[in-house]
Amino acid sequence: MLKNYFKIAWRNLWKNKIFSFINIFGLAVGFACCLMISGFLSDELNYDHFPANAKDIYRVEISTENKDFYSFVDVAVGAGMKNAYQEVTDFTRLNNWKNVFVKYNDEQFKEAAIGVVDPNFFHFFSIPLQQGDVAKALKEPHSVVLSESTAKKYFGTENPVGKFLVINNRPNPYKVTGILGKLPGKLHFDFDIYMGLKTDSALQTWSNVGNYTYLQLKPGTDPKKLEARFPELVAKYVVPEVQHDMGVSLAEAQKSVNSFVFYLKPITDIHLYSANKEELQANGSIKYVYIFAALAVFIILLAGVNFTNLSTAASIKRSKEVGIRKVMGSAKKQLVIQFLAESLLLTAFAFLLALFFVYLALPYFNNLSGKELSFSAFMNYKWLIAELTFAAMVGIFAGIYPAFFLSSFNITGILKRKNNAATQGTRGLRGGLVVFQFAVSISLIICTVIVYQQLHFMQNKELGFDKAQVLIINDTYLMGKDQIAFKQQLQQDSRVINASLSRDVPVASPVLDGTQAFAKEHLDNETKSEIHINKYHVDEAYLKTMGMQLLKGRNFSPDFSTDSAAVIVNETAVKEFGISGDPIGKSIVCSGQKEYNIIAVVKDFHYTSVKEKIAPLVMMLGNNGGSILLKVKTGNIEPLLSSIRSQWNSYNAKGPFSYSFADDRFAAVYRNEMRTGQIFTLFALISIIIAALGLFGLSAFSTAQRTKEIGVRKVLGAKVSQVILMLSKEFMYMVLIAFVIAVPVTWFAMHRWLEEFAYRINISWITFILSGCIAMLIAFITVGFQALKAAVANPVRSLRSE
Repeated sequence: MLKNYFKIAWRNLWKNKIFSFINIFGLAVGFACCLMISGFLSDELNYDHFPANAKDIYRVEISTENKDFYSFVDVAVGAGMKNAYQEVTDFTRLNNWKNVFVKYNDEQFKEAAIGVVDPNFFHFFSIPLQQGDVAKALKEPHSVVLSESTAKKYFGTENPVGKFLVINNRPNPYKVTGILGKLPGKLHFDFDIYMGLKTDSALQTWSNVGNYTYLQLKPGTDPKKLEARFPELVAKYVVPEVQHDMGVSLAEAQKSVNSFVFYLKPITDIHLYSANKEELQANGSIKYVYIFAALAVFIILLAGVNFTNLSTAASIKRSKEVGIRKVMGSAKKQLVIQFLAESLLLTAFAFLLALFFVYLALPYFNNLSGKELSFSAFMNYKWLIAELTFAAMVGIFAGIYPAFFLSSFNITGILKRKNNAATQGTRGLRGGLVVFQFAVSISLIICTVIVYQQLHFMQNKELGFDKAQVLIINDTYLMGKDQIAFKQQLQQDSRVINASLSRDVPVASPVLDGTQAFAKEHLDNETKSEIHINKYHVDEAYLKTMGMQLLKGRNFSPDFSTDSAAVIVNETAVKEFGISGDPIGKSIVCSGQKEYNIIAVVKDFHYTSVKEKIAPLVMMLGNNGGSILLKVKTGNIEPLLSSIRSQWNSYNAKGPFSYSFADDRFAAVYRNEMRTGQIFTLFALISIIIAALGLFGLSAFSTAQRTKEIGVRKVLGAKVSQVILMLSKEFMYMVLIAFVIAVPVTWFAMHRWLEEFAYRINISWITFILSGCIAMLIAFITVGFQALKAAVANPVRSLRSE
């Protein structure tokens, strides 16, 4: 019997090829999107879950008076908290060195970053080793552990354990003591090289930052109750350091108890819920998880709506079949099973086609999302069981209404050719489903437009400096004292407008240097606390090279020997310091009781992402080795690069020549936002395609039902344009209703999204009108194709049977 159901189902699908294709293709696209988004969400949601005690591991973080949140703390915090609280059973620390040169024999490589960790780090995070002892691998001084791929890069087929590497040209080589095994999941950090953390007992301080510190708590410990006791550690350790370093009174230093706050973050929350300064890598966002999950649901709903719509609309063709079956004795239960069998068969074809789509699209999706999803993961038996169960559920839910609707036709009405009675009750449902489809599609179009407007705004906002034609020569510290001579030599080139020696590039590189400071005029003011400031280390040519504007005062100059104790501050720093009157000539006091004289105020510029508000910044002279910034005027850059490379080699630098452009590094900062825009565009396009396919099918059925009416109208003199308008206006009304529904919902959602940005666009009503017009145009073209086809047909052919 079951075989017969599917045989009849196959015949009906084959008989209605166009509408079967629309349903299968629409469902396949929906399934494929859901599968890829599910893979993306699974990857995002499983960060930091595999360590044995993941639920009891927390990262220690701090917030300051400025409401700045930092992911790392000072060197003594981990051991101090373990000794102070019995709830803490263990701790470990991680530091990261960036842009590290690693050498084996005569071959040298540059690693973007390496991890510097405590010896218990691998055991703490349940990180397996393929070779070596987890407990002993980093106990020896000058030892390193490599990933398998890095070991092959350096040593080829040789056994790497016991071999030695030279790191950053240090005199003592580092011995390879282990090879990382394959991680059973993802962590919020990812290094190919780990080396032991050397701790100097003389530097056990609490009030600075630099070490990512993790605590393991006893099971059942309430982290909030433990956090509530942290102020006692601030009072005991941080306050004396602040008093000593800043040279302030005890009363002033004691304000740190409230402004210097330690808190705990579960490691399982870091990837999706943390947006602190100095994260180890770019984190995800729980908001985007919700957005992508909603996209997956909406897209599969759109495909399911198509199935329901087309099945109920096609009921006029199945009404006689149902009537005859009932006359022949078929029970309603049998008819329901028959139509559900058709739905499941169609869903099975769609699922197989979806797997093919995933296979084709996965490389592009990985590139778009920054993931490394593999097709084999979707063929894993656990995934397959979930996928098949989901597909079956979609088939049943999408087909259950048409099945019960078709099986409930009245025999008398059907056999008396009252076909309209069979479908009249579904017009409202079909209209509502079309409205839903286009409301979703219009919303995604609006979201896409607003996302791109915000991206355009960020990339073209006045930054306060000129990033164009700024060439960055990296790693000039490898030249030692020769980097100054190298810079002076480069400046002699007629193609170079200005040259500056500095490691700090606005937006393109993070600010890693900061300190506490206060205006000296407030030294005796017990109501005024110090603020956190970021520091740039620059030379006399920096402002000119980067095109920055001085509002007051003068630039650094070799003519003033006192400039080693001078600073240039930005406008925000002047406000935050609370300096009264003209700031030029006033002094600020930094940590270590170092006093600096303000010689100028630079116009605020965005030295971090436009997503963040401009924070206080001071520029200091010297201690700025690391990169040379060149403002160049040539359009043909290759000859200049070739010349610079030759000059670099002539200095016998201890590393390869490397360069980048400021505008390229600027663009990289907004890569995640660009990906978001591209993903919105992709899914908006998919939703429109699915909605248009459904509208195409519905308009075809509607036109077929009105063939004779069209013929009569044409015989009576109706024009083609009048017929097209008649057939299209009903659907246009539906799209208009969808637009009215979509606008307020989307405005609210995008307004909330834009709140993440300190500097953002104002949402314009033109965006909504434009998006609505796009949806109307797509709907009109889709319906108009069928309408035009019917309008130009010979009326004789439709009326000859009358």
